Amino acid sequence: MPVRSAAILLHRDTGAGREVWIAHMGGPFWARKDDGAWSLPKGLVERDETDELTAALREFAEEMGSPAPDAAYEKLGEFRASGKTIVVFAAEASFDPAEIVSNTFEVEWPPRSGRMQAFPEVDAARWFPVEDARRKLTKGQQPVIDALLATLAR
Repeated sequence: MPVRSAAILLHRDTGAGREVWIAHMGGPFWARKDDGAWSLPKGLVERDETDELTAALREFAEEMGSPAPDAAYEKLGEFRASGKTIVVFAAEASFDPAEIVSNTFEVEWPPRSGRMQAFPEVDAARWFPVEDARRKLTKGQQPVIDALLATLAR
């Protein structure tokens, strides 16, 4: 079975334009990168999960440290990125947590040191205008912005 991830894309109209909520990936590989180093809050859909929206909401809460806002989430589409299929659910909502407290992962760092270190999955998250977000997102996730804009134009 192909690997599936589920993601939440929050968006809002500021009056000056559309913004989306995205997250900077944590860990040493992404530490000094900015453009192309941001992602939608997302995570793996477990093998026994049938409700991908529930998976997306769970992963959002794990990566942000607070639940996703209560909103009318709609399936935006499925996108191929990094060998996975990402199913994206979008909603217009406000979200302004006091802080981001992400779950962590362990990796050998520095490489070949034999030392395992824990790093947050997400080390920052915030609102970006859609054109800035397109540049910040990983290459495989950039088409999500176009899908959002096309959906909103309908």
